[in-house]
Amino acid sequence: MSDLEHLLPVQNEVGETPIWVPEESALYWADIENSRVFRYEPSSGEMRTCEVDIPLTALGRRASGGWIAAARTGLYFWDPETNRTTFISDPEVDTPDVRFNDGAVDRNGRFLVGSINEKDLAAPDGSLFSLDAAGAVRKLDTGFAVANGIGQSPDGGTLYVTDMFHSRIVAYDYDAAAGTVDNKRTFVEVPEKAGWPDGLIVDAEGGVWSAHWGGWRITRYDPSGKVEREIRLPVANPTCFAFGGADLGDLYITTAWFMLAEEERKQQPLAGDLFRIKMDVRGLPEPAYAG
Repeated sequence: MSDLEHLLPVQNEVGETPIWVPEESALYWADIENSRVFRYEPSSGEMRTCEVDIPLTALGRRASGGWIAAARTGLYFWDPETNRTTFISDPEVDTPDVRFNDGAVDRNGRFLVGSINEKDLAAPDGSLFSLDAAGAVRKLDTGFAVANGIGQSPDGGTLYVTDMFHSRIVAYDYDAAAGTVDNKRTFVEVPEKAGWPDGLIVDAEGGVWSAHWGGWRITRYDPSGKVEREIRLPVANPTCFAFGGADLGDLYITTAWFMLAEEERKQQPLAGDLFRIKMDVRGLPEPAYAG
């Protein structure tokens, strides 16, 4: 593992949902407070940005081209070539204080997405939804105080979901064929001094990576829930990460300056920037939504 590299001074208010696209050898991510999508090619150093016309919260690859997106107002398709969005569904439309948050695509091509009560983050009003290839939405579970990062074990049989303001990551037995969950249990409880668990991914060895909002660190847990390593950062709010590069051995880390006071921002001039570490473990290819 190499040292942490300060890669790009993008100053995202809330950098989120990084995804590596191997066909393009490029990393995509979003500043969700400003509905802006970034695209970066490490080989050339070229970076492009695009402002999207929806209040974006998460992205997922789409097998037929383009992207699927979660937003505060529902689920959408987004075509980066035309910058057009197409509404799909909003299962939280009847709960005006509750909106979508983070999301991820499972290996059977479903888009899994969580929700939060944005007026009361500690309220257990968040849910976990699944959007299948036919466009049908299913509620898998509820009771989250901000349903956040979502990941799947390498064998597909375990689903991990961050329950942010309950300071824990939960795990389910996941029937990948049926898209159903069972046997919910606490995978890890995060101590207060480590910050709030935020974004989550799973690597090729089954290690579960969690970003700690307010914790100045990211953590890798082994499949039993034991802390395998912690990596300290020069910013308080790491948000999420993605494995990229030709061998999926580069860990990209998004961060945020949202909610930092003016003096805190002076003390953390790199908050909101993109970081990278060359790892000694590898990631898993990012699945694409089948619809």
